[in-house]
Amino acid sequence: MSGHDDSGAFVKKSSDDTDIPTFSAENLQNNLKIIYYSRTFLSIIGGVIAGILGFTGLTGFVFYFLIMAVTSLGLAAKAKFSIHAYFDCWNRIILDGFLSGLMVHS
Repeated sequence: MSGHDDSGAFVKKSSDDTDIPTFSAENLQNNLKIIYYSRTFLSIIGGVIAGILGFTGLTGFVFYFLIMAVTSLGLAAKAKFSIHAYFDCWNRIILDGFLSGLMVHS
C-alpha cells in the first residue's frame, strides 16, 4: 500500500510495516530547480546590495554566506521543516547550489 502527500513523495509500507520513502523523480527535479533558481536570484540581489553598500573582499564573502544561510532557512521554512517529504536528504536544501552563486556574486 502506498500513500501520496502534497509534495509528491510516496511512502510505501513493506511487509514488516516499516515506511520506505520513494520519490517522484519529476517532483524531486522540480524542487531542485526551484532551489537553484532561488539561490541564483538571491545571489544576484545580494551582489547588487553588496555593491551598493560597498562590501568588498572578506566582507563581501561574509555577506554572501549570510544571504545563502538565510536562503537555506527560508527554503526549509517553506517546506515546513519536513525536508524528507520534498527531498531525499538535508544536503539538497542546505548545500545544493550554495557555491554556484558565488561566481554571480563576485
